[in-house]
Amino acid sequence: MSTQTIDPLNTIPLQQFLQQVKAAENSRAREVKLDIGQAKNLAFTIGIVMSRLHGDLEKLVKENAQTEEVIEIQLDGGSDFK
Repeated sequence: MSTQTIDPLNTIPLQQFLQQVKAAENSRAREVKLDIGQAKNLAFTIGIVMSRLHGDLEKLVKENAQTEEVIEIQLDGGSDFK
């Protein structure tokens, strides 16, 4: 199994967007506007987060597909039932 160094995700654009939405909701605003720079940073951040999650899911599925779980059940007839 290879070890990889995973860079931490920069989620600042997501946090800023969530704060902007919360502020808009608190002030009862009907819309939230983003300039093109904010929109681009948010889109790239969402893409990176989704890619990382997809990679993590693939890794998890691959690891679980290689292991078999054996469940053994023994029945004794249940003589203690009334």
